[in-house]
Amino acid sequence: MSNLYQRGVFGFIYVVLFISAILFSEYSYVAYGTLLGFMCMLEFTRIIHLKYTIVYLMYAILVYLIFVEQLDVLILPILIVSLISSLVLIYQLYYYKEFKLTRTITKIIVTTRYVILSSIFIILLPFLNDEYRPHLIIGILVMMWVNDSFAFLIGKNFGKRKLFPSVSPKKTIEGFIGGFVFSIVAAGVIYYFNRDLSLMNWLILAVITSILGTIGDLIQSKFKRHANVKDSGTLIPGHGGFFDRLDSLLFAAPFVYLYLHYIAII
Repeated sequence: MSNLYQRGVFGFIYVVLFISAILFSEYSYVAYGTLLGFMCMLEFTRIIHLKYTIVYLMYAILVYLIFVEQLDVLILPILIVSLISSLVLIYQLYYYKEFKLTRTITKIIVTTRYVILSSIFIILLPFLNDEYRPHLIIGILVMMWVNDSFAFLIGKNFGKRKLFPSVSPKKTIEGFIGGFVFSIVAAGVIYYFNRDLSLMNWLILAVITSILGTIGDLIQSKFKRHANVKDSGTLIPGHGGFFDRLDSLLFAAPFVYLYLHYIAII
């Protein structure tokens, strides 16, 4: 099986499972999103050589408190912590040669922000105004998948200028622009079928997911580069691991949540 064919087949299966969990019910989505978070944690902790199981317990407790006990009061402080630490990661991406993860406590903190808190916000994204809106999260996913796909295709066929060669030698400025433009186009198409949000809100979300999704991909690449691994895992042939598939959404999710709940006029 060629790599491109394998990538297409298993990518299709991944998308079908994801969308099926979203459409079946809010409970299946929360369960599936929680599982994805655990898988990403398994892969990320392997990359940074963190063997402490406390991070899995922390994640389970947060999911229980927010989605079972419905302690919504926790969401805002978690969001603030997540956004601040995201800005720190962006700063370190550009101004440090490597992420310094020599101490166990530092590894736990990074795992908590980068995977645990972001996974919580991925699960929270379709819940808007106390209502589960499955087509909202599908629209967000479609924009991210369009951005990733066209960034890859255009970068591979037309890319000449490197975007961030010290971290990801294959990413190009042309690929980034291509993904950005087509995610904007996708936002317009999504609005035609889904009026959960105004056209302006969909377009702004396309900008957020494209730019911050790309940054998230670069941050993940930097972690993998210093760990000397190509993929975070092998469970999705042709794509690597779950963390490889969700790196963009993981980083962008808190910012998308911030926009939808505190900035956008719904």
